[in-house]
Amino acid sequence: MVFLTNLLATSLAWSMKIVPLRVRWWMGSFLGWLWFDVIQLRRFTVLKNISIAFPDLGKDEKLQLARLSMRYLCYNFFEFLLMPTFNQKWLESDVEFHHIDRYEEAKKKNKGVFFMSLHIGNGDIGMAALALKGIPINSISKKFKNKALNQFWFGVRERMGSRFIDPHGRETAFQILKAVGRNETVIFVVDQFMGRPFGILTTFFGRKTGTAYGLALFTKKTQAPVLPIYTYRDANFKTHVVFDEPVEWEEIPDKDLQIAKMTQKYNDRIEAIVRRHPEQWMWVHRRWKKWRPD
Repeated sequence: MVFLTNLLATSLAWSMKIVPLRVRWWMGSFLGWLWFDVIQLRRFTVLKNISIAFPDLGKDEKLQLARLSMRYLCYNFFEFLLMPTFNQKWLESDVEFHHIDRYEEAKKKNKGVFFMSLHIGNGDIGMAALALKGIPINSISKKFKNKALNQFWFGVRERMGSRFIDPHGRETAFQILKAVGRNETVIFVVDQFMGRPFGILTTFFGRKTGTAYGLALFTKKTQAPVLPIYTYRDANFKTHVVFDEPVEWEEIPDKDLQIAKMTQKYNDRIEAIVRRHPEQWMWVHRRWKKWRPD
């Protein structure tokens, strides 16, 4: 099974590599149009989310933002297929890092580094770039139930050097603590809805929603620095990997209040990042599900 999925991934990668970049963008745009305007899968969710975040936009502006975000989302798939061909030459020509000195400063504390990220740009490409840059990556990510799909999707990313931690596994906490103990990075993706028991009530773009509190909990335990990181593409489709300013920890005697306050603080930073590149965020998520109290 592993051999066959690796062979499939390699074959698809080199087949896709001969396709010109602009043609790949056209293919992604076509899939985005098919998804949003023809099949209309989660069309209402996308427009509702944009209306929550940007209520002052007109109808045409919301549609324009929605369609562009779906084009970027579908283009991600074709870009993902290219990953087995990535090397140092690709890293030097197609990726630009911003403020990597912030990571280097955080690492000097020798407590590991928690990367706080979100579904913007192409996170898989960002992880591949970090791995090729020599930054050890451990990402908390839920795997698929289908074994073949799981092997293909995660196998491609693992071949680039990334490691994955099950978000709700029996050894999740141990694996996270072990990674920071090695002074490595652990990626927490915190822009999706999370209900009880792993989420707490927060606000995002001024609307109440549930957010996972794991990052705040592990930060309190380890005192590892939290560094927001995200990717975006420019007009020439070059990938930019941005290390944002660290989120400073605030000590509060009440543990529950502290976890809630820091989770909200992380949410606020994620919101600020989305506002910078709203056309490249994944609006298709049901981010504002109804919060169900105990």
